[in-house]
Amino acid sequence: MKRVLITGASGFIGSFLVEEAIKRGFEVFAGVRASSSRAYLKQPELVFFESNLADKYAIKKTLINYKNKYGKFDYIIHNAGLTKSCNTSDFEKVNVQITKNLIEALSELNIIPEKFIYISSLAAYGPGDELTLQAIKDTDLPNPDSLYGKSKLKAEQFLKSFENIPHLIFRPTGVYGPREKDFYVLFKTINQGLETFIGSTEQYISLIYIKDLTRLIFDALESNTVNKSYFLSDLENHTALKFNAIIKQVLNKKTIRIVFPKQLVKLIALINGKLSCAFGKVATLNSEKYKEISCKNWLCDSSATVSDFGFKPEYNLEKGVRETIAWYKKENLL
Repeated sequence: MKRVLITGASGFIGSFLVEEAIKRGFEVFAGVRASSSRAYLKQPELVFFESNLADKYAIKKTLINYKNKYGKFDYIIHNAGLTKSCNTSDFEKVNVQITKNLIEALSELNIIPEKFIYISSLAAYGPGDELTLQAIKDTDLPNPDSLYGKSKLKAEQFLKSFENIPHLIFRPTGVYGPREKDFYVLFKTINQGLETFIGSTEQYISLIYIKDLTRLIFDALESNTVNKSYFLSDLENHTALKFNAIIKQVLNKKTIRIVFPKQLVKLIALINGKLSCAFGKVATLNSEKYKEISCKNWLCDSSATVSDFGFKPEYNLEKGVRETIAWYKKENLL
C-alpha cells in the first residue's frame, strides 16, 4: 500500500483529497496543526501528521520519526496554505517559507518522494487580458496582482529549483462544492434575493467542482508525468451571469441585480478588512480579495490535463451547483 502525506488536510480541498486517497487505497497521513479542526477527518484509518511546518528542524525530526515508524512517504501533496490574513507578511511566512522548509527538509534528509505535488493557484499567474479575453496559458508571463498570488508564485519557483524532487504543480481556478466558504457567500446572497457585481456584469471565469479536482490530482499522481505545471478547470469558459443563473435556477429564486462602482467596493473592502481585523477576524471581502474579484478575465487553458491525464469532468456546472446547494441545505446554511 502506497503512503501519501497530505498537508492542509483539514481544509476544504485537503479534506476531499483525503477522501479520494482513501477511496483509491492509499495509506493516508493527514498533515494538520494541533489546533486544526478535524470535523471532516473522521476516517478511522487516517494517521495524523502533526508538525510545526514553520520550523524546518521540527519538520525534519517529525519526518524521521514517521519514516522509522511507518516507512517513507511515497507521495506528498502539499496543500497547506493561507488565502487571507490581517497581517500581510503572513503570506510570505506561510505560503513561501513553509513550502521552503518542507522541501529543504526532504532534500537534506534525502527522503525524496516519488512525486511531490504542490497545490498552487490561478492567482499565481494573475488575471488574463481584459481586452482580448484570451485564456491564461502556462507559457504566459506570470503577473499576479495580489499578495496571495505572488506568494504562491514564489513557492512554485522555489520548488522548480530543486531538480532532485520530482514534482507537479497544479493551479486550480475557482473551486466550489460542499464545505467551501468563499463561494458560499455568493450562494447565500442569491438565496436572499440579491445579485451583486463590481463595475460590470461582464466577468469571465473558470470553475471546477471539488470532486473533479481531487480525482484529477490523483490521476496525475498515479501517472508517469513529472516536472510540469497545469491550470485546473472544468474545461469550460463561464461567465458570472451564467454561474448566477444556474444558482438561481436550482434555488428557484428571483433576484434584484445591483452593479456597484469599483471605487466604492474598493473603499468598502478597505474599511471592512480593517474593521474585521480590529475584532480579530479576517473579512471575506478585503483589499487583497478585491484585487482578484474585481478583475474581468479569469479564464485559463486547462487542455493539457486532457492530453496528459485524459481528464474528463464528471460534473458540469449545473450538476456541481445542485450537489453543492443540497449540502448547504442539509447543513442548514441555506
